[in-house]
Amino acid sequence: MEQRATRNLIVATVLFTISFWAWNIVAPLGTHYTEQLDLSPNQKSLLVAMPVLVGSVGRIVAGGLTDRFGGRRMMPLLMVVAAPFVLLIAVAGNADSYGLLVVFSFFLGIAGTTFAVGIPFLNAWYEKSRRGFATGIFGAGMGGTALSAFFTPRFVDWFGYTMTHLIVMVAMLVAAGLGWLLMTDSPEWKPSTEPFVPKLVGALRLGVTWQLSLLYAVTFGGFVAFSTYLPTYLNDIYDFDLTEAGTRTAGFAIAAVIARPVGGVLSDRIGPKPVVSVSLLGAAVMAVVVALQPEPEIPAGTAFVLLALFLGLGSGGVFAWVAVSAPSAQVGSVTGLVGAAGGLGGYFPPLVMGATYDVIGHGYTVGLSLLTIVALLTLAYTQVALRSPKQPADSA
Repeated sequence: MEQRATRNLIVATVLFTISFWAWNIVAPLGTHYTEQLDLSPNQKSLLVAMPVLVGSVGRIVAGGLTDRFGGRRMMPLLMVVAAPFVLLIAVAGNADSYGLLVVFSFFLGIAGTTFAVGIPFLNAWYEKSRRGFATGIFGAGMGGTALSAFFTPRFVDWFGYTMTHLIVMVAMLVAAGLGWLLMTDSPEWKPSTEPFVPKLVGALRLGVTWQLSLLYAVTFGGFVAFSTYLPTYLNDIYDFDLTEAGTRTAGFAIAAVIARPVGGVLSDRIGPKPVVSVSLLGAAVMAVVVALQPEPEIPAGTAFVLLALFLGLGSGGVFAWVAVSAPSAQVGSVTGLVGAAGGLGGYFPPLVMGATYDVIGHGYTVGLSLLTIVALLTLAYTQVALRSPKQPADSA
């Protein structure tokens, strides 16, 4: 049983990593599209944020369908559905069509829904005392954004713009095939026969759904916002080119990826509340430091890495919280809703960044100040209103 659980954890994490690369393929090329199509800050921010929208809202549906059909079916299926839109992005770019880029980026967001499949899929494989570990390792698949940030601009240089998108599309399809062959649903998993809408309503009635959605919107949402908009930020503030900005964005994402399983493991040992609290406080402090625009390379790089570490730590802590707090029969639905909140938390900040860029001397002080305020308010809410679970909500 342990070996089978490990195999499924590894395969699911690989698929999640590749799907997140595809989900984030637009953002590393944001500067390229800006120069090619002469985009305004608002147009650029809308384009890079668009895949996040469907990747967020779609998790609600993906989570509910996973409860019904199982992760072994749903994860490969979603990757197959999303794969063609990777290549269609290239078609739109070659046609110099901003409208088509936005439309295809919207549907590309399907690739981001795989997160809501992996969490309930793995929860069924692991007992509750180890779910923080399992969800933390799986969540490290968000490192696909690091791969995208680092390799996508380089692939464009090495292989060309269209071929880069073709390579990623083929990787999606190959990974989906491997998932279909190698993934198996846990013997402990039982398909839910409850209709989707009533089950979703039932998940919405749980206080834990709303509470953890707020926490995930700030922690994971902060990570998504920075990993999608950071190439643009680094170009605007530090004048880094496409490849230089992509390399540094990859470093940011890797730091968060490393921290996420640490957050899950620590939550298994000391409870998720202190882990998430440290994350929120650290993120608030580092947002202030970043807003001061420290000099590159070491001061600025250190500030962004620490910010990423805190956001990754909190992301792992929140889903360790979900794993022990959500009723087993509703894990998929709760995961979908909390995951959607996290994605939406990453959708709006780039729009705010783009809209407020010119407010104070061509900078992002307003957006970073808002992050600090939101993180501190959420920290206060966590301390006052939430209690770290000491016992599982139900048996594994």
